[in-house]
Amino acid sequence: MASSHDADTTGITRRQSLAALGGAGTLALAGCTQSSGDGSDGSDGSDGSDGSDGSLSGAINIAGSSTVFPLMTAVAEDFAEDHPDVRIDVSSTGSGGGFANFFCVGETDFNNASRPIKGEEEDLCAENGVEYVELIAATDALTVVVNPEADWIDSLTVEELATIWESDSVETWDEVRDEFPNEEIERFGAADTSGTYDYFIEAILGERGHTSDYQATEQDNTIAQGVSGSEYAIGYFGFAYYFQNPDQLKALGIDDGDGPVEPSLETAASGEYTPLSRPLFTYPSISSLGEEHVAEFARYFVEQTTNEDLVAGDVGYVPATEETQEEQMSILEDAIEQAQG
Repeated sequence: MASSHDADTTGITRRQSLAALGGAGTLALAGCTQSSGDGSDGSDGSDGSDGSDGSLSGAINIAGSSTVFPLMTAVAEDFAEDHPDVRIDVSSTGSGGGFANFFCVGETDFNNASRPIKGEEEDLCAENGVEYVELIAATDALTVVVNPEADWIDSLTVEELATIWESDSVETWDEVRDEFPNEEIERFGAADTSGTYDYFIEAILGERGHTSDYQATEQDNTIAQGVSGSEYAIGYFGFAYYFQNPDQLKALGIDDGDGPVEPSLETAASGEYTPLSRPLFTYPSISSLGEEHVAEFARYFVEQTTNEDLVAGDVGYVPATEETQEEQMSILEDAIEQAQG
């Protein structure tokens, strides 16, 4: 899997990995200091058994959603501090890219996703004998951002947002709204292998389709960087990337018919921020859960989904409720029992 990575990052702190606009999209953790680059998957090179002193050891490879990436890396960093012999490699490949190229062909132990697994991905997993469970990780407020110097815009209606991003999109800002400047729109958005791309079409565009006239990327930090460099740019991505860079970007309120609502932890949790609030997921492989170090990491991840300091404070998503956490832990324990029984 390592050959697919854009870059490896070593000795990186959580705040650095989340806040840097120029992030590489890959984080390899082994006691938070050593980068992985051997191309092994989660079950190669280690039997995942306890060390001689009873400590956990082994490799865990995770790919998928760029939106879930900052949450997973934060959890992985904390887990690695307590389990330095567990090497965790997290890659931002996009939800679809992760399913198609890694997870459903047996290359990774987890796939992060910003939308549920699709039917064709389920079929691919089945063809390769990859069984999995779906776990809810958090709630996101998909965020539309512009340059902070763009003092002429504070919000968009859902219809205006659609005219910017639909397949037959407008070209200049004054075509969106008469009082906007007669300047060309620069678009930065998710690639078509991204769950964020899929969700944006579902929530905003529907059958109107998504324009191809934009700079597409799997790296949300690249979107942030592009928008922060141009007064007439617009982009969209998960709330965490705005949350970590509020001075470099300006989040727009979205008017779904009852007036503009700005994205925030509060409006996402309350359901006010429509239609761009969404659940986030991770999918562990059941066979990988047969390895004790993978099972323990999965348990730790679910435990952390209610951690407000980490999920909301450090990353910028809405934590799961205690009820949701209990439901997800029950699903996970059943899968671990299936794998290890």
